[in-house]
Amino acid sequence: MKEFVAEIISIGRLRHRNLVQLLGYCRRRGELLLVYDYMPNGSLDKFLYSNEKPDLNWFQRYRILRGVASGLLYFHEEWEQVVLHRDVKASNVLLDADLNGRLGDFGLAKLYDHDTNPQTTHLVGTVGYLAPELTRTGRATTCTDVFAFGAFMLEVACGRRPIEIQGLPAEMILVDYVFQCWRKGAVLDASDPRLEGSYVKEEMELVLKLDLFFSQSMPAARPSMRQVMQFLDGDADLPVPHDDACFGTPTNSEAYGLSLFPSSSKGSAPSMFSTDSILRSGR
Repeated sequence: MKEFVAEIISIGRLRHRNLVQLLGYCRRRGELLLVYDYMPNGSLDKFLYSNEKPDLNWFQRYRILRGVASGLLYFHEEWEQVVLHRDVKASNVLLDADLNGRLGDFGLAKLYDHDTNPQTTHLVGTVGYLAPELTRTGRATTCTDVFAFGAFMLEVACGRRPIEIQGLPAEMILVDYVFQCWRKGAVLDASDPRLEGSYVKEEMELVLKLDLFFSQSMPAARPSMRQVMQFLDGDADLPVPHDDACFGTPTNSEAYGLSLFPSSSKGSAPSMFSTDSILRSGR
């Protein structure tokens, strides 16, 4: 209980326009409840998967992605401690009156000091958003948050959950389906059909291709949230492997991933890219 209260007090001091403000907690009959600002439009997943809500257009979706990315950057690098959310997904993104996305539900969040290693060793989160290393070590890091954010990005762009048990075998796992579309040179085929093609092509391609970097099995091969913001803001080009790289396979992901997103370059986006890469033209 002392640890819970201490972390709630710390999280309650977080201030960012794309985070749901934590107001306090309540302990009643053995239940621990977190109290947040009221978000009148509810959770994002209701808009993506329910016919009761109107469809979000691409401008609104892209703004939500940028907002949540900005909130995670604040969590990982800009606050006095590192905050791991550990459960980034559409149902934990709430929409305010203007349909701005705000990351909420900090019930699984953990804090640790900068330049130290997180001590969490319990596997928590949601299937479909869990980075592969979590199942081996149970240790959450900023890289595991990035992996979950990648799955969330695909949710928003494709209008589908990361795993759909009822879907066709070839489309059951969303990231695999996007990868197949990319390999055919038709990555836009994975976009949400409810958008009816009404989106900025360059932005949609960026989101879909960027997620393929998020989903790499090697944590160091994933971009940091600062780099993600630079890509989404158009301040940096998306780095891609050269044509002789075999994208997405565990045997090569570390080989080119570490050179694309070196841990020593957190403050700036990497500049290594190939204009003739397979990410731009397909195989």
